[in-house]
Amino acid sequence: MRQPGISRDLLDLLLKIGKSQHPLEFLAIIRDHDGILDELELVPGTICGEESASFSPHMLPLRTGLTGSAHSHPNGVLQPSNADLRFFPSVGRIHIIVGAPYGADDWRCYTAGGQPCTLEVI
Repeated sequence: MRQPGISRDLLDLLLKIGKSQHPLEFLAIIRDHDGILDELELVPGTICGEESASFSPHMLPLRTGLTGSAHSHPNGVLQPSNADLRFFPSVGRIHIIVGAPYGADDWRCYTAGGQPCTLEVI
């Protein structure tokens, strides 16, 4: 399924959270409605550090419709790490990475397989 876009509000929120958590990473799950990524959920018990963030899959919300994840790279590198590539397939098909300095262009989107993909900002 093609993912048409991400809402401007969600993208702005992801960038703001990344900046507010800096120098720690943040990690959240994202959901879509009618193909537009527009919802973020923080997972209880998420552990955030300077080089990684993680949560227990047992803490994911019970409702269905998980689209993917969003997290930050405080070092500004917007490519997925090896840990990201292992994590992505477990939590959906679309993954957003935001990075320092958290400006409007400081984000990238990847598939569960780690391939870059594009999203229209809506």
